[in-house]
Amino acid sequence: MLSPGEFVPFYAQIGAKKCTNSAVRLFLAAVLAGFLIASGAVAASTASYALENPSLARVAAGLLFPFGLIMVVITGAELFTGNCLITISLLERKAALSGMARNLTIVYLGNFAGAALLAGAMALGGAFSNEALAAYAVRTAANKCALPFGQGVVLGILCNILVCAGVMCALCGKSVASRAVGAFVPVSFFVIGGFEHCVANMYYIPAGLLAAGYSGAACPPALSLAGLWANLVPVTLGNLLGGCGFGALIWAAQRP
Repeated sequence: MLSPGEFVPFYAQIGAKKCTNSAVRLFLAAVLAGFLIASGAVAASTASYALENPSLARVAAGLLFPFGLIMVVITGAELFTGNCLITISLLERKAALSGMARNLTIVYLGNFAGAALLAGAMALGGAFSNEALAAYAVRTAANKCALPFGQGVVLGILCNILVCAGVMCALCGKSVASRAVGAFVPVSFFVIGGFEHCVANMYYIPAGLLAAGYSGAACPPALSLAGLWANLVPVTLGNLLGGCGFGALIWAAQRP
């Protein structure tokens, strides 16, 4: 595997390329990433919704959700939270701030599209005809919508430190197995810790809204389109701070 010191110039080139990719390619790769992260959320929810022990439910989700990031890394998809590492390219003077902002904006929109598409497909496919699963989806989404702003920022920071650590560990690997293990462990930790990931929430909250509509489950007041943005704004801000901060720390500590 690459050493941390070797990773900095290696990723600086990757991030620079991300900033110059065409908008269409970025968006399509971001839709794929949103779908893959949402797939991890689907697996985590389906495996844990019937578990009464909350600790066991967290562990079950933590063992399954990370496969979404593993697929993102292996397929070369574009993930907003992981792309906060472009901070390394910025500090290495391989990319401009405008290029990083362009990448993150396009990728964020594409991630949203991919995650929301899977939420819609789950509803149309009849997943929420399962009343217990629908109730779980509604409850999960409502809790996220009711999260206080400051708490959302802090949980977002903690989450993306681990996600970016997972991306770094995965990219340091030189085989599929080492990349998978590198991505798995940090992401598993963030899920078990209950931290907040904006792209995952782009699935969880629309899924909760659709589950309430399709199943007739009671919809809590917090669960609404306004609640969606009330969650995404602080969590996205926290993810940016955590991811960019992690990238800057690795650059400062490990640059050649």
